[in-house]
Amino acid sequence: MAFIELRNVTKTYRKGDHVVTPLADVSLDIHSGEFCVLLGPSGSGKTTLMNLIAAVDRADSGIVRVGDTDLARMNASALADWRARTVGYIFQQSNLVPVLTAYENVELPLWLQPLSRAERHRRTSLALAAVGLTDRAEHLPRQLSGGQEQRVAIARAIVADPPLLVADEPTGNLDHESADGVLALLERLNRERGKTIVMVTHDPRAAERGTRHFRLDKGVLAEDTGAKR
Repeated sequence: MAFIELRNVTKTYRKGDHVVTPLADVSLDIHSGEFCVLLGPSGSGKTTLMNLIAAVDRADSGIVRVGDTDLARMNASALADWRARTVGYIFQQSNLVPVLTAYENVELPLWLQPLSRAERHRRTSLALAAVGLTDRAEHLPRQLSGGQEQRVAIARAIVADPPLLVADEPTGNLDHESADGVLALLERLNRERGKTIVMVTHDPRAAERGTRHFRLDKGVLAEDTGAKR
C-alpha cells in the first residue's frame, strides 16, 4: 500500500474572470522511503500538488490520503495536529525567526506538542547534530551563512521526527557549494533515516538526487521514467 495516495485529484483557482486548473484529474502513488522530485515549468501546479500532500491546501475533488489518513475527512484543527506530527516543510527561504537563535528556531515546533523541557532539549539537540550545526546553536540567523540557515530550517523540519518532508525549491537561493551540502543532507535523511521526501525544483542537478521524477504541465502529471540519478 502506498504511503501517499492521490486519486483523480482536481484543484482550481479563480483568477479574475478566469478559472485556473493547476491540477486536473491527477493520480499518484508514493511509497514510504521514496525521494520524489516534481518538475515542470512555473505555474504548472508543482507547489499546489505538494501543498495538497502536506494538507496546507485542500483538493476540490478526488482523494488525498497519507498513511491511513484521508485528509478530506479532517477538520482544520485535526489537520493542524496531523501536520505537526507528520510533515516537515522546507521552504526556498529559510523563514527563520531573526530574533531567535538557531536552537530556538529549531525548538519552536516542539512547543506545539505536550513535551517536557528536557525532551524538547533532547530533540532539538539531536536535530542540530543531524545537520552538523551543534556549534552554531546559539547563533542568530544573521550570523549564519545562507547554507547554514537552510540547514537550520531542515533541522526545524525534522525536529518532531515526521515521516514526510516536503521541500519547495530548497536550494533556489543558495550557491552551488551550499546547495550541494543541503541536497546531500536531504539524501542522507532519505537513505539513513527513511524519510519520504517530495521536492519541487527547477534545478536539474538537484533533481538528480531523487529516486523518482514526475513532470507537471498544464495540470497533467506524468512520471519521467527516463530521469537519471
